[in-house]
Amino acid sequence: MKVEGERRFALLQAAKDSEYVKKVHGSYLKVFVAALGGEGEKWEVFHVVDGEFPELNDLHKYEGFVVSGSPHDAYSNSNWVLQLCFLLQTLFAMQKKLLGVCFGHQVLCRALGGKVAKSYSGWDVGVRKVSLTQDFYSHALFHGEGEVQIPPTLSIIECHQDEVWEVPVGAQVLACSDKTGVEMFTFGDNILGIQGHPEYTKDILHNLIDRLLTANLIERGFGEEAKLQLVEAEPDRKYWERICKGFLKQDNNLYF
Repeated sequence: MKVEGERRFALLQAAKDSEYVKKVHGSYLKVFVAALGGEGEKWEVFHVVDGEFPELNDLHKYEGFVVSGSPHDAYSNSNWVLQLCFLLQTLFAMQKKLLGVCFGHQVLCRALGGKVAKSYSGWDVGVRKVSLTQDFYSHALFHGEGEVQIPPTLSIIECHQDEVWEVPVGAQVLACSDKTGVEMFTFGDNILGIQGHPEYTKDILHNLIDRLLTANLIERGFGEEAKLQLVEAEPDRKYWERICKGFLKQDNNLYF
């Protein structure tokens, strides 16, 4: 039952909680709520990677949806990925707010007609500087009276080997980097994809690097260099949180 004045959001979780995240942060849901949540809100999680999806008749109850990262490919034809694409197309048609992070960014792009594939330049793991485009500053979603100016370059935690090759027709690229051509895109007023992880803390990435090394998914030297970079590099989490909150909650002046 919805409490009067309560705002509901849903996390479409495309990865299982790691033992580290469960032990240190409680759950991946709690990581997102810590970054993006606010008073008077109810956040729920659907483990789409395990085939758990919201009922179609309940979609109207939520103000916004967040699609998480994942170790799986956004371009795979696994049943749950195809079902997720259908859900995202449905939510887009309903004009629901949709924020995609990493895999979520990629699968949003795929569901809406864009192209996603392996990166030509391989893994991107660490804290990366991305440059905001002029389309970001001119987009109605990201400016308002009395706003705090977002710097033209922001650092964000990255961990991916796939990327968006082509955004959907009509979408706008809002950020790029020397590694990835589409670091952020928007489609109309209700779609926002971010390749990096605005919700991640450095300790989460450090543990993830260790797990990638243990699984021999990245080279030892590459992983150790990424961990060394984490000692000094700092992601601009507060700015990314403002961007995401302003988008999800349709109140830019509150967050900027």
